[in-house]
Amino acid sequence: MRYGIFTCALLLAATAASAQVASHTPTLPAAQPPTQSATLAPTDKPVARVNGIVLTDRDLLREMYTIFPYARQHNGFPKSQEASIRQGALEMIIFEELVYQDAVKRGITIPAAQVSRGEAEFLKQFSSPDEFDAYLKSEMHGSRQYMRKQVERSLMIDKVLKTDVQDRSAVTLAEAKAYYLKNPSKFEQPDSFTFQSISIVPPYKATPDQEKNARARADAAFKQAKAAKDYQSFGLLAEKLSEDDFRVNMGEHKQVTRDKLPPQIIKALLAMRAGDVSNVIQIETAFTIVRLDNHTPAHKLSFDQVKDALRTQLQKEKYDRLRSELAKKLRANAKIEVV
Repeated sequence: MRYGIFTCALLLAATAASAQVASHTPTLPAAQPPTQSATLAPTDKPVARVNGIVLTDRDLLREMYTIFPYARQHNGFPKSQEASIRQGALEMIIFEELVYQDAVKRGITIPAAQVSRGEAEFLKQFSSPDEFDAYLKSEMHGSRQYMRKQVERSLMIDKVLKTDVQDRSAVTLAEAKAYYLKNPSKFEQPDSFTFQSISIVPPYKATPDQEKNARARADAAFKQAKAAKDYQSFGLLAEKLSEDDFRVNMGEHKQVTRDKLPPQIIKALLAMRAGDVSNVIQIETAFTIVRLDNHTPAHKLSFDQVKDALRTQLQKEKYDRLRSELAKKLRANAKIEVV
């Protein structure tokens, strides 16, 4: 395996916007940005019909902004993500309409006082009466009563989701413990190291003289590294001398598992105690010096260590499953047309 200067792979996770039905909580109708480009301006044309009820591009755009609020600042959605954002928003407004219709069928009501509190909470987002008036005109047909009905609708959706999904998704400590005992491998932690590095890297296809020069610089760096008393002094030296990507962060490698390291580095680290500095280690044509901060041997996390996070994780999974099941049930007998 080619490790180069043994740098562990740095993975940049791009968070693509996604909108699963199971991951969104209905909100009160949100205000749109003060200005919109022509391409984003809604025209109230139908985008779907749910049991005969028309959903418009205004409903769709509002939900798209909920999924990707950054579009407000950038006056649009990323082209590479716009289609998935739109599809996710469409699925969501259809789902919420189905939930609302189900709430009406079941005779679910919201006390007037609760609607008033919801309305008051919603009004807090507006910075001035003029901003609210503009919103009321553009989004609520200029009607305060219509806005109140939309607030009530959102609260009815919330109530169905609370009784049918949220309240049923609770996970007890006993359930979490049972999962922990049934899935022991999920809580095994591999051998890992936290350390700092100083690396001297000759040019690609270096000449013998360039390699010799790199070795000489590495030896000089080693003498200074040996004299470094602590994390701070070694880190400052790494920032000054190192030629690897970690030099910008005091040379620090955070919690690297054993399988991500070349054997030369593993051998050196295993022979060290916290605070020790290695000799110069050659990996292919590069020269590296490491300072061990901490070695965490492979171990299994105890239930006490994971119980809170595990209950949260299991509850989310249960919530998502129940919500997806609700969506499937409501769709089963519904007439849905996407325009």
